[in-house]
Amino acid sequence: MRKSSLLVVTIAVTGALTLSACGSRGAKSGSENAGGTTKVVIGVDAPLSGKLSALGLGIKNSTDLAVKKANKENLVPGVTFALESKDDQGNPNTGGQNATALVGMKDVVGVVGPLNSSVSLTMQKIFSDGKLTQISPSNTTPDLSLGPDWTSGKYTRPYPTYFRTATTDIVQGRYAAQYMFNDAKKTKVFVLDDKKTYGAGLAAIFQDEFKKLGGTVVGTDHISPDDKDFSAVATKVASSGAEAVYYGGEYPEGGPLSDQIKKAGAKIPLMGGDGLVDPEFIKLSNNNSEGDLATSVGAPVEQLDSAKAYIADYTAAGYKDGYSAYGGYSYDAAWSIIQAVKAAVEHNGGKVPDDLRTKVLAEMAKVSFTGVGGQVSYDQYGDTTNKQLTVYTVKGPDWKPIKTGTYTG
Repeated sequence: MRKSSLLVVTIAVTGALTLSACGSRGAKSGSENAGGTTKVVIGVDAPLSGKLSALGLGIKNSTDLAVKKANKENLVPGVTFALESKDDQGNPNTGGQNATALVGMKDVVGVVGPLNSSVSLTMQKIFSDGKLTQISPSNTTPDLSLGPDWTSGKYTRPYPTYFRTATTDIVQGRYAAQYMFNDAKKTKVFVLDDKKTYGAGLAAIFQDEFKKLGGTVVGTDHISPDDKDFSAVATKVASSGAEAVYYGGEYPEGGPLSDQIKKAGAKIPLMGGDGLVDPEFIKLSNNNSEGDLATSVGAPVEQLDSAKAYIADYTAAGYKDGYSAYGGYSYDAAWSIIQAVKAAVEHNGGKVPDDLRTKVLAEMAKVSFTGVGGQVSYDQYGDTTNKQLTVYTVKGPDWKPIKTGTYTG
């Protein structure tokens, strides 16, 4: 996801930051604040209300934390950073409207988000037409950066404005299949998905890799995200002889699905992607998800030295909601925009260029620093160069990491 819950944290940037104002479409960048400083805005689009809001609020708060840090340290004398947040409620149509609004705000130089890959598909062209940099901390659908023909090995970047700090489902789906077959020793799996961009794509990649490894897919089916009764598909799973279930989807449906599959008599683990890794999954499963598995991009931030400052700063800031799965990647996304602004200003003799928005986009491909989740940089497709992933399992009331590694193909 695109996606759901997961990971997180801060940034020990190797080098100071300097930033500046915004610009778009020929208008002079930025605007004057009362104190004579120039305002530079970083936008956020995420589900800030609704069933995925736990993840969305972590994205917003982490971006806000980066903005506040830049202001507190006066990283760019005479410049004040600000946040402009939009609630997409996980709805692609709303996301498209939000993208149009953000492009129209001349002070916005970059946007962090959205959470969902399906939402991002409606936003990409709008951002590209407006030359506005977009960095998602959670999108994982390959199409967003590699184009619709990536399955045939033909990679074509659709939009030059799109970047992400999360790795793709090509990596996540294959890594999950390898863990299921090689580590968990499961040879027969039932594959389900929620028919959405993220879930269906992830399930297809997992299924393809699992078969290549020698595993057997004993059945496939789909569920509707609007349903709450999954008894029919649970019965299919129970009678299939499956040793495990792979579900491409998110925690609001994944939790109840796991519960109902086990109540149907299939006492087998359900595995999914980062969209499951949230405490709500366990609650929604009626605490009937012990031993379930999920992959997530990156390493657990709580175990990273690079994330210690982020976690401490987030706690000290007193946000009501936790940083959740994508907080650290959101902070890194915001800091990437800040670094690009810094470079654009330096290359303009220390002054804010009139076309800052365009200059920020030009600098993004060269951004490189040590962030919350490790090294932050982007390849020729706008994808993160960090291919680290972690497998989690449900133990009691929490998701616990059991394996972290780097995908090498």
